Amino acid sequence: MHTTPSSIRVNPRLLFAAFFLGCVGYYTGRLSLSAREPTELERKVPEAERVTVTVEGPTVTVHAPKATVTVFAKPKEAVVLNGPPADTFQANLRPEVKYITSWPGSGFTNDVMTFINLIYLAILTERVPILPFFTPTHILVGLAVKPPNIDFGQVFDVPRLVKALGTPVLEWWQVKDRNSTTVEPLGCWNIWQAVMPTNDKPHETWGAPETLGLDISYTIAPTWIKLHQDQLDDQHMKFAALMTLSFPEQRGSNLAPPSASPILGLSLPPNEQMVCFDNLYWTSNFEPHEFGHDHSTAWRFVGQYLHWNPRIEELARVYLRRAFGVAPGAPLPPYIAIHVRRGDFAGWCPTTRPVDECLAPLSAYARRVEEVREELQRARGIEVQRVVLTSDETDATWWEEVAAYGWHRLDHSATEETHSRWHPVLIDAAVQSGGMGFVGTELSTVSLMAGLRVKAWQGGVVRSVKWGTPGADDH
Repeated sequence: MHTTPSSIRVNPRLLFAAFFLGCVGYYTGRLSLSAREPTELERKVPEAERVTVTVEGPTVTVHAPKATVTVFAKPKEAVVLNGPPADTFQANLRPEVKYITSWPGSGFTNDVMTFINLIYLAILTERVPILPFFTPTHILVGLAVKPPNIDFGQVFDVPRLVKALGTPVLEWWQVKDRNSTTVEPLGCWNIWQAVMPTNDKPHETWGAPETLGLDISYTIAPTWIKLHQDQLDDQHMKFAALMTLSFPEQRGSNLAPPSASPILGLSLPPNEQMVCFDNLYWTSNFEPHEFGHDHSTAWRFVGQYLHWNPRIEELARVYLRRAFGVAPGAPLPPYIAIHVRRGDFAGWCPTTRPVDECLAPLSAYARRVEEVREELQRARGIEVQRVVLTSDETDATWWEEVAAYGWHRLDHSATEETHSRWHPVLIDAAVQSGGMGFVGTELSTVSLMAGLRVKAWQGGVVRSVKWGTPGADDH
């Protein structure tokens, strides 16, 4: 708001009247005070002393001789819940609103993609998505005690996402009280068994429904939801097919006997107000693994707007400054990030070949880094000196080789103790997405998502290193 010094008085009634008229004009499209011709009486008032009102969208500006006041009419937020978290989710759902949900169960990055698919499907079905938490499936190895789940909103900036999408996005903690001990039955679609005859149960959910006090009764979806009927080993399903199951016509035509819920023993058809699916990771429009293609609708309409929680972004900057030797609070220099995935990928290598002949050497990443550096210089006029490498590798000798290239490494020696078991993964991911360039590992969804973010958020340059055989990335 812009005003004159306090010595100049502006009639509040005049301002209120002008604001009211401006709002009426905006919402009816009939007011245009600034565009009409002045009346005969108004012409007698010197132009410098006139009061005018201009309306631009939801912004109303009053121009007075000695003051200018701008008022922004904040759009009214949609009301999609009855109130604060309730003892039961049913008690908090509004009868005129329809909802959609699903569960985690594929590892952190894959669950991010799952939830992006969920939000995109919510847009297609005109429903309000309710997002669960992330489960620590990727950090359970060697732990006697399971780390806690982490809320979606602790990882990502939900208010920013809602503003970008222009549609509500909820989290389960907003719907049902975390401390509720009430177990509620819910009928859901089982799409995992529908696309793969060899799957003998719904997709793994890592206890997410049980944590929420939900007792799920599953109905196996029709097999025509499968993306490619002739590819028996492919697990992908079609967005459009799942969309139709969210509406009465196809839902009613494809009901099958539901399974009994594990706690209450109830057999329920898929809920109509709260549509839910066991897992949405394998959902596509046209071809498998669609996030890896430039036409991915889930990424274009949802994923690119899903930014990190500001707290995670700030921690990423703190860790980068330490790695680069930059003073606290100082601007960060442009950098190239590398993600080298080795741990579980080594298990994909044939036992007849040494792992180092299967996984790509650091020299392959170095070649790609130089390509990125040269393209940034040529196309953007940006000279990048700093390179930071993130990896799941734990071998000290390998990290010594990384240091020999002059590349930086984030110091996570105290991250878990200071923050949480989740934070090394989250900080690494934020660092990967903040570079002007990125070099990733082929077939890694961590690298895939980092590359998409660098392109969308930084306008950066991305490369991927192939592996599997000696010289796989030679070019």
